[in-house]
Amino acid sequence: MNNTTHHVNGTTRPIDPNRSTDQGAVNAETATVNTGPAPVNTARAAVNKRPSPEGGDKKPSAAVRLVQLARERYRFVMSADGRPYAVALDGPNIVLPFKGRSGVRQRLARLYAETYEGDVASQSALADAMTVLEGIAEDDDPVPVHLRVGQDDLGTIVVDLGTADGRAVTVSAGGWHLADRSPVLFRRSGAMAPMPAPILEGDGLSMLHSMFNMDEPAFRQLVAWLIAAWMPNIPHPILTFKGEQGTGKSKSAQMVVNLVDPSPAAKRSAPRDLKAWSTQAFNSWALCLDNISAIPGWLSDTLCKGVTGDGFVDRALYSDDDVVVVSFRRVLAMTTIDAGALAGDLAERLLMLDLQLIDPDRRRTEEELDTAFEAVRPAVLGSLFDLLATVLNVLPNVKLETMPRMADFARVLAAVDQVMGWNTLDDYLAASANVAGDALEGDPFGSAVVALVEEYGTWTGTAAMLLEHVQPPGGIRPPSWPKDATRAGGKVKRIAPLLRTVGITVDDTQRSQDRHRSRLLILSRTGAPNGPTSAAPDATPPNLWPDTPSAGQGHSSPDQR
Repeated sequence: MNNTTHHVNGTTRPIDPNRSTDQGAVNAETATVNTGPAPVNTARAAVNKRPSPEGGDKKPSAAVRLVQLARERYRFVMSADGRPYAVALDGPNIVLPFKGRSGVRQRLARLYAETYEGDVASQSALADAMTVLEGIAEDDDPVPVHLRVGQDDLGTIVVDLGTADGRAVTVSAGGWHLADRSPVLFRRSGAMAPMPAPILEGDGLSMLHSMFNMDEPAFRQLVAWLIAAWMPNIPHPILTFKGEQGTGKSKSAQMVVNLVDPSPAAKRSAPRDLKAWSTQAFNSWALCLDNISAIPGWLSDTLCKGVTGDGFVDRALYSDDDVVVVSFRRVLAMTTIDAGALAGDLAERLLMLDLQLIDPDRRRTEEELDTAFEAVRPAVLGSLFDLLATVLNVLPNVKLETMPRMADFARVLAAVDQVMGWNTLDDYLAASANVAGDALEGDPFGSAVVALVEEYGTWTGTAAMLLEHVQPPGGIRPPSWPKDATRAGGKVKRIAPLLRTVGITVDDTQRSQDRHRSRLLILSRTGAPNGPTSAAPDATPPNLWPDTPSAGQGHSSPDQR
């Protein structure tokens, strides 16, 4: 046995007697073995090399490539509520969110894999690229980003059709037309559905009336509400369909919402909390709460703010001190059986339309209604946009002698009346007074205050004294009854507008003459409330289901240019 050994890489090993024992040969062989992996490591280092300031053949990182791909195809903006978006340079004027389904992150990941075949961007590279792109978006001032309905600097109303090509309808005092590319930025949400392109064909308003079982005054108020629903900068009353079972409330509300802002979920249940409501309102311009029988206090206040403008501030995800803002003003509809269940301040913001019971021989199936609605919808939209253009032309010169609640909407009604020769403003004010009376009847404390003033004519005292004088029906206080003097005074303050509609004024500016200087409530009967009243119904009720005119007949529209 050959015991000759030699150290190789620090380890004693036997030497094959058939191999050369020349030290140089061994070292040369060892060197050859040890230098084998070197070319591999060198090649890997070349792949991972970053570009040097002096230039060279070093390849950029995946994050750098992603940013380059994004800047070649998109421009980046920051919305007024602090959200970054991307807009395709050669596509529709539709913003894309950074995250989520069909967001920029997802599109860049796919684009990277297609551009660099066989390579996939890592999550860390995508995150780094998104951080850089968000910084680019913050370089410029925030810009308005609209949902379904917007308005440009010249006052032109723009309605997003919601189609993939990004077409929109622009409406001004001179008319309306289809634009291949929207002049303002729009965002999309999963709650949106495409809107058909409007056309001029026949009398679209009569076609629309044929879909609803309501009399002429109610239908005309509905038309005026639809016109106002495309005016983004004014408060809109909550369109409320009231009627017993079998009057088609839910289907009517669904069709109305799908005219203004089509959605696969036009009807929705009442939200369970503010978070759920803010999510719904952020993703839809128009939405309907279906089958409302009672509204909790927080939702009543939230709906009131949603009409005039509301906002939520919440902590940003994965952040300790950053916040996100959700602000909106929305177009709302609602269906109910009993208006008395509504709170007083909410009742003032309603446009209540009563639906009549449908005769069995006129009842239609859901499929028939859907088919008929889809058939007339383009012509209905054309007539409504015609009327909107005409209203925009006369609206600047409309002046009201007195400004009622929801004054901006009242001006729109007056403009519609001027254009069409209708009487929607008076009908709306009369209906509002009736809704206020219904709301008072549905409020036990409000009814007790009305009964107190009816008995005394004028009543003066503190809130504590009022709470002692008024008695709940049956002697049992319901949950909504004020529990102390402070809440009683606040309750009177809240129902004061409703009390005025029935001829009762509330004055809380006086103080008692004793040393306590307590605030006094002075409730006075002023007689019958002023305001328009509805005309007495005819002996023969009007036709609730007018025949649809043939194409080319009916309402004449302004120039479509």
